[in-house]
Amino acid sequence: MYQAKAYSAASATAALGGTTIQRREPTDQDVQIEILFCGVCHSDLHQVRNEWSEVMPTVYPCVPGHEIVGRVTKVGAAVKKFKAGDLAAVGCMVDSDGTCPHCREGLEQFCPNVTLTYNFPDKHTGAVTYGGYSESVVVNQRFVLHVPKNLDLAGAAPLLCAGITTYSPMRHWNVTKGKKVGVVGLGGLGHMGVKFAHALGAHVVVFTTSPGKKDDALRLGADEVVISRHSNEMAAHASSFDFILDAVSADHDIAAYINLLKRDGNLTLVGAPQKPLAVSAFGLIMARRSLSGSAIGGIAETQEMLDFCGQHQITSDVEIIPIQKINEAYDRLLKSDVKYRFSIDMASLKA
Repeated sequence: MYQAKAYSAASATAALGGTTIQRREPTDQDVQIEILFCGVCHSDLHQVRNEWSEVMPTVYPCVPGHEIVGRVTKVGAAVKKFKAGDLAAVGCMVDSDGTCPHCREGLEQFCPNVTLTYNFPDKHTGAVTYGGYSESVVVNQRFVLHVPKNLDLAGAAPLLCAGITTYSPMRHWNVTKGKKVGVVGLGGLGHMGVKFAHALGAHVVVFTTSPGKKDDALRLGADEVVISRHSNEMAAHASSFDFILDAVSADHDIAAYINLLKRDGNLTLVGAPQKPLAVSAFGLIMARRSLSGSAIGGIAETQEMLDFCGQHQITSDVEIIPIQKINEAYDRLLKSDVKYRFSIDMASLKA
């Protein structure tokens, strides 16, 4: 074991502050990474404040962070795909059983024995996993990813969650050139959805309640912007979409978007509203439409996404912050006061 600097929360009401944590020494299968940037996901805030206590109670101290980009400093004897000095990334998972049907299909995110990057039982230490708000991390090589050298590292960090969360359902539902794709909500997830749909060749329509976001939506790659409060603008797109990505976590009228799908169209939820959404059965039945959800992606698909980003020069729009401003960033997250993700410069941890 070795000691690493980190930022953690001691309780659901405590501010995050500097601390020291124990990291394991690399085994034969492990990669040790110096963390250069770590994205800030809204789920970090939920976890730190124990807002998911019914399904995923927080164990304190909690070190968040699952959008990790860094440089390899050491590898185990059995590691073949990485060497010291390589750029590397770690997302929302750091282990799985490797034997279940999901793992065998490359869908480790659905493994019943998946180990998440933080606040999950750690078989190596007997405690819980600690995330990327720290100076280094040690991860099994199966869950370490290559980062294209041409990508800005600060903007690449959020790809490990926001990126794969929006890329995966588009690939699953075959978003390609000539398809009409809607993106509901232009936030941390939505802005990545716009970039991917545009790069995949789709005709992209952004739905937002904020007229002030129109110019930014067009800049990001949207072909059209619909103000969802305007019923006439919504009606103009009835029964015309192949696919809609819903990235809104607040309560909203999902039936209105289902009615915009053409026959056999799909709406996928990647936002997670706290309250159940009302769905009209007839809205689905009469045009054989479908409603689904999606959570991140498997390791192979995440590497595919990173390679795609390298080919198309796609990164997240980020505001870089020092770790010392993380509590302020959480407050701003609650106000949606960021375009569009925070990325922590982990060199600040050494200050």
